[in-house]
Amino acid sequence: MLVLIPARFNSTRFPGKPLAPLMGKSMIQRVYDNCQEANFNSRPSFQEGQISAPFNLNFDTYVVTDSSEIENHLLEVNCKVCRVDDEVSTGSERVFLAFKRYFSNKGYDLVVNMQGDEPLLKGAELRKLCLFHLENGGDLATLVRKRNVFDQDFSSKNVVKVIYSEPTGRCLYFSRAQIPYLVDDNLSSEWYQHIGIYSYKIDALEKFSQTPQGFYEKRESLEQLRALEIGMIIKGLKTEAKLIGVDTPSDISKVERVLANE
Repeated sequence: MLVLIPARFNSTRFPGKPLAPLMGKSMIQRVYDNCQEANFNSRPSFQEGQISAPFNLNFDTYVVTDSSEIENHLLEVNCKVCRVDDEVSTGSERVFLAFKRYFSNKGYDLVVNMQGDEPLLKGAELRKLCLFHLENGGDLATLVRKRNVFDQDFSSKNVVKVIYSEPTGRCLYFSRAQIPYLVDDNLSSEWYQHIGIYSYKIDALEKFSQTPQGFYEKRESLEQLRALEIGMIIKGLKTEAKLIGVDTPSDISKVERVLANE
Protein backbone atom coordinates (compact mmCIF):
# COMPACT_ATOMS: atom_id res chain seq x y z
CA MET A 1 0.00 0.00 0.00
CA LEU A 2 1.17 3.52 -0.75
CA VAL A 3 0.25 6.21 1.77
CA LEU A 4 0.69 9.79 0.59
CA ILE A 5 0.15 12.76 2.91
CA PRO A 6 -0.43 16.04 1.03
CA ALA A 7 0.94 19.01 2.97
CA ARG A 8 0.67 22.63 1.86
CA PHE A 9 2.20 25.50 3.81
CA ASN A 10 -0.26 28.16 2.64
CA SER A 11 -3.50 26.96 4.21
CA THR A 12 -6.19 29.65 4.01
CA ARG A 13 -7.52 29.15 7.54
CA PHE A 14 -4.23 28.16 9.18
CA PRO A 15 -1.00 29.16 7.35
CA GLY A 16 1.90 26.89 8.25
CA LYS A 17 -0.45 24.28 9.72
CA PRO A 18 1.70 21.20 8.93
CA LEU A 19 4.54 22.63 11.02
CA ALA A 20 2.38 23.52 14.02
CA PRO A 21 3.93 21.98 17.15
CA LEU A 22 2.01 19.23 18.96
CA MET A 23 3.57 17.93 22.18
CA GLY A 24 7.15 18.09 20.93
CA LYS A 25 6.53 17.13 17.29
CA SER A 26 5.25 19.01 14.29
CA MET A 27 1.76 17.98 13.24
CA ILE A 28 2.97 16.59 9.91
CA GLN A 29 5.65 14.47 11.62
CA ARG A 30 3.07 13.12 14.04
CA VAL A 31 0.75 12.12 11.16
CA TYR A 32 3.67 10.50 9.33
CA ASP A 33 4.75 8.53 12.41
CA ASN A 34 1.18 7.33 12.97
CA CYS A 35 1.05 6.00 9.40
CA GLN A 36 4.31 4.16 9.92
CA GLU A 37 2.65 2.18 12.69
CA ALA A 38 0.37 0.47 10.14
CA ASN A 39 3.21 -1.93 9.39
CA PHE A 40 3.33 -3.09 13.01
CA ASN A 41 -0.37 -3.63 13.63
CA SER A 42 -1.30 -7.25 12.97
CA ARG A 43 -4.71 -7.49 14.61
CA PRO A 44 -7.40 -5.68 12.64
CA SER A 45 -11.10 -6.03 13.48
CA PHE A 46 -11.46 -9.04 11.14
CA GLN A 47 -9.14 -11.82 9.99
CA GLU A 48 -6.69 -10.92 7.28
CA GLY A 49 -7.14 -14.46 6.01
CA GLN A 50 -10.50 -13.38 4.59
CA ILE A 51 -8.68 -11.50 1.86
CA SER A 52 -8.93 -13.76 -1.17
CA ALA A 53 -6.12 -12.27 -3.28
CA PRO A 54 -2.38 -12.08 -2.53
CA PHE A 55 -2.28 -8.39 -1.65
CA ASN A 56 0.88 -6.71 -0.35
CA LEU A 57 0.02 -5.55 3.17
CA ASN A 58 3.16 -3.46 3.64
CA PHE A 59 2.71 0.29 3.89
CA ASP A 60 5.08 2.85 2.34
CA THR A 61 4.51 6.41 3.56
CA TYR A 62 5.59 9.71 2.00
CA VAL A 63 4.63 13.33 2.52
CA VAL A 64 3.82 15.20 -0.70
CA THR A 65 4.50 18.92 -0.48
CA ASP A 66 5.08 22.04 -2.53
CA SER A 67 6.95 23.76 0.30
CA SER A 68 10.71 23.85 0.79
CA GLU A 69 10.17 24.70 4.47
CA ILE A 70 8.08 21.56 5.01
CA GLU A 71 10.43 19.44 2.91
CA ASN A 72 13.53 20.56 4.85
CA HIS A 73 11.84 19.98 8.19
CA LEU A 74 10.78 16.45 7.21
CA LEU A 75 14.25 15.54 5.99
CA GLU A 76 15.70 16.76 9.29
CA VAL A 77 13.44 14.35 11.21
CA ASN A 78 14.05 11.42 8.81
CA CYS A 79 10.63 11.39 7.13
CA LYS A 80 10.30 10.47 3.46
CA VAL A 81 9.06 13.30 1.26
CA CYS A 82 8.50 14.07 -2.42
CA ARG A 83 7.85 17.37 -4.17
CA VAL A 84 4.87 18.28 -6.32
CA ASP A 85 4.88 22.01 -6.94
CA ASP A 86 1.98 22.11 -9.41
CA GLU A 87 -1.07 24.24 -8.68
CA VAL A 88 -3.92 21.82 -7.95
CA SER A 89 -7.36 22.25 -6.40
CA THR A 90 -7.37 19.23 -4.06
CA GLY A 91 -5.10 17.03 -2.02
CA SER A 92 -6.11 13.98 -4.03
CA GLU A 93 -4.92 15.66 -7.24
CA ARG A 94 -1.53 16.33 -5.62
CA VAL A 95 -1.45 12.70 -4.48
CA PHE A 96 -2.17 11.51 -8.03
CA LEU A 97 0.63 13.63 -9.52
CA ALA A 98 3.06 12.22 -6.95
CA PHE A 99 1.90 8.67 -7.69
CA LYS A 100 2.21 9.15 -11.46
CA ARG A 101 5.68 10.69 -11.29
CA TYR A 102 7.35 8.60 -8.61
CA PHE A 103 5.42 5.41 -7.85
CA SER A 104 3.31 4.21 -10.81
CA ASN A 105 5.59 1.26 -11.60
CA LYS A 106 5.83 -0.05 -8.02
CA GLY A 107 2.82 -2.40 -8.13
CA TYR A 108 0.76 -0.89 -5.31
CA ASP A 109 -2.79 -2.18 -4.84
CA LEU A 110 -4.13 0.99 -3.22
CA VAL A 111 -3.10 4.62 -2.86
CA VAL A 112 -4.19 6.28 0.38
CA ASN A 113 -4.67 10.03 0.66
CA MET A 114 -4.02 10.56 4.36
CA GLN A 115 -5.02 14.03 5.50
CA GLY A 116 -2.15 15.85 7.17
CA ASP A 117 -4.41 17.47 9.74
CA GLU A 118 -5.62 14.26 11.45
CA PRO A 119 -2.87 13.80 14.06
CA LEU A 120 -4.93 11.42 16.23
CA LEU A 121 -5.62 8.90 13.46
CA LYS A 122 -3.47 5.86 14.27
CA GLY A 123 -1.81 3.34 11.98
CA ALA A 124 -4.15 0.60 13.22
CA GLU A 125 -7.15 2.45 11.73
CA LEU A 126 -5.27 2.99 8.46
CA ARG A 127 -4.56 -0.73 8.20
CA LYS A 128 -8.17 -1.66 8.97
CA LEU A 129 -9.39 0.73 6.28
CA CYS A 130 -7.15 -0.75 3.57
CA LEU A 131 -8.08 -4.31 4.47
CA PHE A 132 -11.75 -3.32 4.46
CA HIS A 133 -11.37 -1.74 1.01
CA LEU A 134 -9.65 -4.77 -0.46
CA GLU A 135 -12.32 -7.10 0.87
CA ASN A 136 -15.43 -4.99 0.20
CA GLY A 137 -14.66 -3.29 -3.09
CA GLY A 138 -15.74 0.18 -4.11
CA ASP A 139 -13.74 2.84 -5.91
CA LEU A 140 -12.83 4.56 -2.67
CA ALA A 141 -13.07 3.75 1.01
CA THR A 142 -13.09 6.12 3.96
CA LEU A 143 -13.83 6.24 7.68
CA VAL A 144 -17.08 7.31 9.34
CA ARG A 145 -17.92 7.73 13.02
CA LYS A 146 -21.39 7.65 14.59
CA ARG A 147 -22.26 10.77 16.57
CA ASN A 148 -25.33 12.42 18.16
CA VAL A 149 -27.03 15.63 17.01
CA PHE A 150 -26.62 17.01 20.51
CA ASP A 151 -22.84 17.00 20.08
CA GLN A 152 -21.52 20.50 19.51
CA ASP A 153 -19.70 19.39 16.36
CA PHE A 154 -23.00 18.87 14.53
CA SER A 155 -23.34 22.62 14.03
CA SER A 156 -19.72 23.18 12.91
CA LYS A 157 -19.07 23.69 9.21
CA ASN A 158 -15.54 22.41 9.76
CA VAL A 159 -16.84 18.97 10.81
CA VAL A 160 -18.01 17.13 7.69
CA LYS A 161 -21.17 15.04 7.93
CA VAL A 162 -21.88 12.01 5.75
CA ILE A 163 -25.11 10.30 4.80
CA TYR A 164 -24.04 6.71 5.36
CA SER A 165 -26.11 3.62 4.47
CA GLU A 166 -25.55 0.91 7.05
CA PRO A 167 -27.17 -1.86 4.91
CA THR A 168 -24.86 -1.23 1.94
CA GLY A 169 -21.85 0.34 3.64
CA ARG A 170 -21.94 3.16 1.10
CA CYS A 171 -21.48 6.89 1.61
CA LEU A 172 -24.29 8.65 -0.24
CA TYR A 173 -23.48 12.33 0.36
CA PHE A 174 -21.12 14.56 2.32
CA SER A 175 -21.86 18.05 3.61
CA ARG A 176 -20.74 20.80 5.94
CA ALA A 177 -24.40 21.36 6.71
CA GLN A 178 -26.36 19.65 9.49
CA ILE A 179 -27.47 16.44 7.77
CA PRO A 180 -29.58 14.43 8.11
CA TYR A 181 -32.26 16.85 9.26
CA LEU A 182 -34.16 15.65 12.33
CA VAL A 183 -37.82 16.15 11.36
CA ASP A 184 -39.22 14.42 14.46
CA ASP A 185 -37.72 14.34 17.96
CA ASN A 186 -38.96 10.76 18.31
CA LEU A 187 -36.64 9.58 15.54
CA SER A 188 -33.00 8.62 15.93
CA SER A 189 -30.75 11.60 16.62
CA GLU A 190 -27.64 9.91 15.24
CA TRP A 191 -25.46 11.22 12.43
CA TYR A 192 -22.13 10.18 10.92
CA GLN A 193 -18.97 12.24 10.93
CA HIS A 194 -16.56 11.86 8.02
CA ILE A 195 -12.91 11.24 8.88
CA GLY A 196 -10.38 12.70 6.45
CA ILE A 197 -8.73 9.70 4.84
CA TYR A 198 -9.33 8.14 1.39
CA SER A 199 -8.21 4.76 0.11
CA TYR A 200 -8.25 4.78 -3.71
CA LYS A 201 -8.14 2.04 -6.27
CA ILE A 202 -5.50 3.11 -8.79
CA ASP A 203 -7.90 3.59 -11.70
CA ALA A 204 -10.33 5.50 -9.48
CA LEU A 205 -7.62 7.95 -8.39
CA GLU A 206 -6.68 8.58 -12.03
CA LYS A 207 -10.30 9.08 -13.10
CA PHE A 208 -10.98 11.42 -10.19
CA SER A 209 -7.90 13.53 -10.87
CA GLN A 210 -8.59 13.86 -14.59
CA THR A 211 -12.20 14.99 -14.06
CA PRO A 212 -12.96 18.72 -13.62
CA GLN A 213 -14.37 19.93 -10.33
CA GLY A 214 -18.09 19.31 -10.00
CA PHE A 215 -20.97 21.60 -9.02
CA TYR A 216 -21.43 20.20 -5.49
CA GLU A 217 -17.69 19.93 -4.88
CA LYS A 218 -17.32 23.65 -5.57
CA ARG A 219 -20.45 24.48 -3.58
CA GLU A 220 -19.32 22.70 -0.40
CA SER A 221 -15.53 22.71 -0.97
CA LEU A 222 -15.45 18.94 -0.43
CA GLU A 223 -13.40 16.96 -2.95
CA GLN A 224 -15.15 13.65 -2.23
CA LEU A 225 -18.32 15.03 -3.81
CA ARG A 226 -16.57 14.97 -7.19
CA ALA A 227 -16.26 11.21 -6.89
CA LEU A 228 -19.97 10.86 -6.13
CA GLU A 229 -20.94 13.20 -8.96
CA ILE A 230 -19.16 10.99 -11.51
CA GLY A 231 -20.78 7.84 -10.18
CA MET A 232 -18.02 6.39 -8.05
CA ILE A 233 -18.82 4.12 -5.12
CA ILE A 234 -17.41 5.26 -1.78
CA LYS A 235 -17.47 2.61 0.94
CA GLY A 236 -17.43 3.66 4.59
CA LEU A 237 -15.82 1.77 7.46
CA LYS A 238 -17.22 2.63 10.88
CA THR A 239 -14.68 3.59 13.50
CA GLU A 240 -15.04 4.31 17.19
CA ALA A 241 -11.81 6.29 17.38
CA LYS A 242 -12.36 9.77 18.82
CA LEU A 243 -10.54 12.00 16.36
CA ILE A 244 -10.04 15.75 16.15
CA GLY A 245 -9.06 17.26 12.81
CA VAL A 246 -7.05 20.48 12.96
CA ASP A 247 -8.82 23.17 10.91
CA THR A 248 -7.95 26.30 12.89
CA PRO A 249 -5.29 27.25 15.48
CA SER A 250 -7.84 26.78 18.26
CA ASP A 251 -7.95 23.04 17.50
CA ILE A 252 -4.31 22.60 18.57
CA SER A 253 -5.10 22.82 22.27
CA LYS A 254 -7.93 20.28 21.86
CA VAL A 255 -5.57 17.76 20.28
CA GLU A 256 -2.87 18.37 22.87
CA ARG A 257 -5.31 17.62 25.68
CA VAL A 258 -6.02 14.23 24.08
CA LEU A 259 -2.33 13.50 23.53
CA ALA A 260 -1.53 14.39 27.13
CA ASN A 261 -3.91 11.67 28.33
CA GLU A 262 -2.64 8.88 26.05
